[in-house]
Amino acid sequence: MSSFQLLHQTRRHYLHKYPFLRSHFHRFLSSSPENPNSTRPESNDPVPIQPVSYNPETPSQESPNWTRPDPDSVGSWTREDLRYLKDAPKIIAPVSYPTRVVAPLPEDRPEGEEEEEGKVEVNEEMERERGRIEAQRRGAIRRVLNVEEERISFPTLIDAKSDEKKKKKKVVYDLKEAIRLVKANAKKKFDETLEAHVVLTPDMRRTDLKLEGTVAVPHGFGKVYRIAVFAEGAAAAEAREAGADVVGGMELVENIKSGNVKLDFDKCFSTHAMMPSLRQIAKYLRQLMPDTKKGTVTKDISKAVKEAKRGVPFKKDKTAIVHVGIGKVSFQEDALCENIGAFVHELLRQKPAGLKKSSKYAGYVNTVHLCSTMGPSFPVTMQSLSIAADRHVKKYVQ
Repeated sequence: MSSFQLLHQTRRHYLHKYPFLRSHFHRFLSSSPENPNSTRPESNDPVPIQPVSYNPETPSQESPNWTRPDPDSVGSWTREDLRYLKDAPKIIAPVSYPTRVVAPLPEDRPEGEEEEEGKVEVNEEMERERGRIEAQRRGAIRRVLNVEEERISFPTLIDAKSDEKKKKKKVVYDLKEAIRLVKANAKKKFDETLEAHVVLTPDMRRTDLKLEGTVAVPHGFGKVYRIAVFAEGAAAAEAREAGADVVGGMELVENIKSGNVKLDFDKCFSTHAMMPSLRQIAKYLRQLMPDTKKGTVTKDISKAVKEAKRGVPFKKDKTAIVHVGIGKVSFQEDALCENIGAFVHELLRQKPAGLKKSSKYAGYVNTVHLCSTMGPSFPVTMQSLSIAADRHVKKYVQ
């Protein structure tokens, strides 16, 4: 073994160092001796390989003790015996399976076959087989189409009244009809106020679009406002004639500063000449302090006082809704219609210029509802409100 390893190492060393020795070394190791008479092929030509054939062995040569089996005793033959027989008898008997009873399909029945009811007995086994086949077919269809089996839900009771309420559409009333309904539903002991709630468009929620003012209703609001006017000379006389409750100049300022006059009035008006003197009592007046933006500092004192006496203030809240009282429910229908027309006219007059749409109500007013202080609300049509505003313009403005 050691000599073989040494020979192998020597071969690897010299073959790697001297490549030309490879062919000589291979001829040296070949087991066949060289024949001097034979022609040696060139080293590059392949050596032809001669095919070798062997005679097939007979059964006697494979197993000497083997004897030909008796053809009559087929049952005693083994698998080894059958290997050497060309025409082996058919020793495997055909296997027969029991027939399954299958219900015939409608298309498989012969034409013209008619069965009378009551004369043909129904085979229970065939019916069960037919039901099983139909169930498998339905299951395969559901799996392929991914269709869920229909299930009948448990019957539930239906409230007919709730369905009627859903079917009823929201009714929008005419202005006079809405006022009649408000008056009919005002059933409290005190004299309720007729209120108007105007829902503006979402664009009016912008802080830069302001909506605030006072509307002078023709038939009054049902409440008496106390008015104070800071004016001197002719302006003070006009204020007294218009119905102002408190009128004065510097003496009124001193009395308020000293506390001799109670601040029990609702609105204050002033002329431009008195505004520098009012800075001394600004901390006493607070929200009543006259301001040019609110329209309480004006040259026409008489007009301002008259509008304030019968005027109704309104202002837009954060949700772009205007809540305003128009009058008392005890007023007549025509008086309330004229008051609402005056409010709608003032609302349209103060429409901000920054809105996208320039039409009358589109992009500005969504809905208008009327209600009493503690009663239900009723929506009003825009057409009837526009007619009331036009009548107010023809009667009082022009």
